[in-house]
Amino acid sequence: MFMDKDFLLSTQTAKTLFHDTVSSCPIIDYHCHLNPREIYENMHYDSITQVWLGGDHYKWRLMRCAGVPERFITGDASEHDKFIKWAEVVGRAIGNPLFHWSHLELRKYFGYQGVLNEKTAEEVWKLCNDTLHRPDFGARDLISMSNVETVCTTDDPADSLEWHEKIAADPSFKPRVLPAWRPDKAMYIEKPAWPEYLAKLSEAAGMKIDSFASLKAALSKRMDFFAAHGCKLSDHGMARITCNLASEQDIEEIFASRLSGNIPDSEARDKFTTAFMMFVAHEYHKRGWAMQIHYGVKRDNNIPMFGRLGADTGFDCVDNSAMSAETAEFLGELQRVNALPKTILYSLDGKDNSAIDTICGCFQDDTIEGVSKIQHGSAWWFEDHFEGMTAHMKSLASLGYLPGFIGMLTDSRSFLSYPRHEYFRRILCRLIGEWTEGGFFPADMDTLSSIVRNISYENAKRYFNF
Repeated sequence: MFMDKDFLLSTQTAKTLFHDTVSSCPIIDYHCHLNPREIYENMHYDSITQVWLGGDHYKWRLMRCAGVPERFITGDASEHDKFIKWAEVVGRAIGNPLFHWSHLELRKYFGYQGVLNEKTAEEVWKLCNDTLHRPDFGARDLISMSNVETVCTTDDPADSLEWHEKIAADPSFKPRVLPAWRPDKAMYIEKPAWPEYLAKLSEAAGMKIDSFASLKAALSKRMDFFAAHGCKLSDHGMARITCNLASEQDIEEIFASRLSGNIPDSEARDKFTTAFMMFVAHEYHKRGWAMQIHYGVKRDNNIPMFGRLGADTGFDCVDNSAMSAETAEFLGELQRVNALPKTILYSLDGKDNSAIDTICGCFQDDTIEGVSKIQHGSAWWFEDHFEGMTAHMKSLASLGYLPGFIGMLTDSRSFLSYPRHEYFRRILCRLIGEWTEGGFFPADMDTLSSIVRNISYENAKRYFNF
């Protein structure tokens, strides 16, 4: 039967592990892009189009691939007509994870057991909108009904964290909403808006930033502010990791040249990026924070559409130029000076699985017994589908330690995305069930249950000290 209770669970072992162990585990969503203001205000939505299609470039991209005119994606078509077009596309999207995600979400939040397509679009439109108009169906309600224990949003160092403060002061909302440090704007020295951003960061830190030394001081000051609000991890979006070491004088000269209006060349950018990342990694290590690095993406490739719609609108692709040697050198340099923090590496290129797993193995220690200090982050973005997740976990099991993995994250802007954790857990249980019933591992249900529960929940709780 299509997507019944045993969806993806191909063996009896998988069914038992999922239903008896992980289906009820709380969710720790340690990386997402939810808006904390919308959480505090318990935002309600007028239609399923707003909550489902309003900022989801995954769906926009699929619609473009199906030849849907842009007016039904980001243009002036009505919310009703945009939803109808989406229904037509997703109903035929065989093999695409959006088909599974969408139907898991319809079942979880709206109780819809059918198939969304052009024939059922009007029925689903009415059902979802009637449900969303209920007073108990705001952003907070969606988080609570998803069994979410902790949410980490993605926040700029200059952010006031006003909404995090308000959420924390409200005892009626049980899930924790914590900030995560995302300092990309301070690092991208080549961006035209970088000098303007420095002024914003200066104001937030209450100090003038006119040198690399003062930038570091300001960042450290803001890290203290974030830590006081419960922050325990950072996040960095990078095309690739660099390890081009330079003297402090060289970095100050690059900084001063940029303030004078000169855009640095590629070598200078790499030197500055390396110095920046070395500094923040030291700070994370001192604070016990985890450092997330997402790399292997080339952004904003459709220049006219980027000019029209801006970033994060569906025009990014895999960049297979990530250099495993530089990644290893970067971590090795931090290890050399005893400043390597807990680190999570994600590549958008699935071909990097083996490289990442072998790099991680070079730098493990006993920081957290049973949990790997250096993590191969969950299959991400274009890789968070059945094949991508399976390949990721097979590589990690073969070259590392799958039981020490901290599991899934949503990486989403939608309050309806939490069934992605269910999707991941079903694939995890399927994989382990097939290994067990194939004779690759003993059918010791106590051990197997412990492994899947740890990956689904306990490891992340211990890794981040939530």
